[in-house]
Amino acid sequence: MKKIFLTIFLMAFILFLKAQDFNQYASGNYIKGKDSIYYRILFPDNFNPSQKYPVVFFLHGSGERGSNNESQLVHGGKLFLKDDVRKKFPAIIIFPQCPANDYWANVNIAPNEQGKRTFAFVEGGKPTKAMHALKNMVKDFLKKPFVNKEQVYVGGLSMGGMGTFELLRRQRKTFAAAITICGGDNTNNIEKYKKIPLWIFHGGKDDVVDPAYSIAISERLKTVGDEVKFTLYPNANHNSWDSAFAEPDLLPWLFGHKKN
Repeated sequence: MKKIFLTIFLMAFILFLKAQDFNQYASGNYIKGKDSIYYRILFPDNFNPSQKYPVVFFLHGSGERGSNNESQLVHGGKLFLKDDVRKKFPAIIIFPQCPANDYWANVNIAPNEQGKRTFAFVEGGKPTKAMHALKNMVKDFLKKPFVNKEQVYVGGLSMGGMGTFELLRRQRKTFAAAITICGGDNTNNIEKYKKIPLWIFHGGKDDVVDPAYSIAISERLKTVGDEVKFTLYPNANHNSWDSAFAEPDLLPWLFGHKKN
């Protein structure tokens, strides 16, 4: 009984520590007209509002949708809390949250004959309600005097990877570079973000979002784009973000880009 109690206590303590870590991300929101979006934001250590800092917007997957303004930090939130990351790359990190009944990208989802989801990405089209709010939130935040507009980045995983592609084509002049993990897009949209440096990741055994989506985009970009990197993890399933976040060159590559 003592061992069981000790195990439960340790698990609760670990969860408490994790929650404490995420408390370093302040809560924020953007509400204007019909737009409403909540986010968590991490400022650099010793933040000085008279200085200018890079900004990273990170888009979560469908499993982290909701209204608690917390779940979106589950994947990726810890990466930017690491001491070495905060010292090497002092930046403002923003994790917006998509509502439970919405989606970042404009995509039609349906099961195939095997019961797996297929994604039909819209070419062009109107943004979802969440994307509309996100676009305007980004524009509004970039008006702040402490933002370095030459170093604005976006990244995302799964649904957030899809949202990243869409945000890039809707605001192509905003971002200096981007990363997408296990995402996808209609390849006809590539022309709109072909000049933005991209690092695309996917798991070769992904049974949620077919790696063929990322492969098609990367292959097309290699012929028309300015800079594209593609990393396929042969044995990874949908959680290829674990491998991507562990890439030692990920953040040096991202922050190494400045908008021309």
